[in-house]
Amino acid sequence: MDPIIIVAAVVFLFFLFSTVKIVQEKSAKIVQRLGSFNRILHPGINFCIPILDTISGTVNLKVQQLDIHIETKTKDDVFVKLQVSVHVQIMKSKVKEAFYELDDPYSQISSYIFDTVRAEVPKLELDDVFSRKDDIATAVKAELAEHMEKYGYSIIQTLITDIDPDAMVKESMNRINAAKRNKEAIYEDAEGRKIAKIKDAEADKESKRLQGEGIAEQRLAIIKGFADSVEDFSNTLSEVSPIEIMQFVLLTQHYDTIKDIGEKNSAIIVPYSPGNLQNLQQQLMEGNLMADEINRLNKERTKIPTDVNKGFAQKEKSSLDLNTNLG
Repeated sequence: MDPIIIVAAVVFLFFLFSTVKIVQEKSAKIVQRLGSFNRILHPGINFCIPILDTISGTVNLKVQQLDIHIETKTKDDVFVKLQVSVHVQIMKSKVKEAFYELDDPYSQISSYIFDTVRAEVPKLELDDVFSRKDDIATAVKAELAEHMEKYGYSIIQTLITDIDPDAMVKESMNRINAAKRNKEAIYEDAEGRKIAKIKDAEADKESKRLQGEGIAEQRLAIIKGFADSVEDFSNTLSEVSPIEIMQFVLLTQHYDTIKDIGEKNSAIIVPYSPGNLQNLQQQLMEGNLMADEINRLNKERTKIPTDVNKGFAQKEKSSLDLNTNLG
């Protein structure tokens, strides 16, 4: 093949590749002509003047994430490590500024993040750092947006993705949390026992009330039964006195009580002999006679003062009449 043809083909391909420039989506190329900025090439096919136009760099227009690890101190003197994630995107309208103004843009963005975080976190205590991390992220975003927008960088979002206190501090926080939960558990357990005791007391109160009503009704039934028994005895046996009837009823009750004691499972030692029943009857008779005697004496005592007062009243009347006559 002729060398001239080969040289001509090489020159043609060189000019072809130097002239045609293809730019990928979400990116831009900076074109310089003879060392100075000429224009920006956007996605698609573009044409440049060979030798005069050169591509000085490519700018990424995608949203990029910058992760920064920062160690700082809280208001209560606790050292804590934070991970700040910043989403940054170069603005299409300021590609030139983003490319030419900053030499190392991501290092400079990191410097602003360090400055803002170390200004905001020392104002908060450790617990507030966890609860107000969104406020810290908002402050970082506002600070970055204010300084980086003029350089063509848009701050899409700022996130506090990790808060890591010292290991000893985390252990202390876990112990505090466990103690609080134990306290709540003890309180709830005590409240449960309190409610149970109150319910037991209310149940015992209701039980005793019903038991008292039952005993009262039982006694009324016993009294009514005694009255009916005495009345039946009086109607059947006219020669038997009420005292003898009561003695018979009490004797029956006495034997019923002895029977109930014997039927219980528990062992009870009760002094008992046939003479005890006779002594009981004798005591009842003496008690009845004594009660009748006391009632009789009380009635006589009540009458005596009345008669004496009448006698004194008659004597005073006689004296007054005599004085009146003498006068």
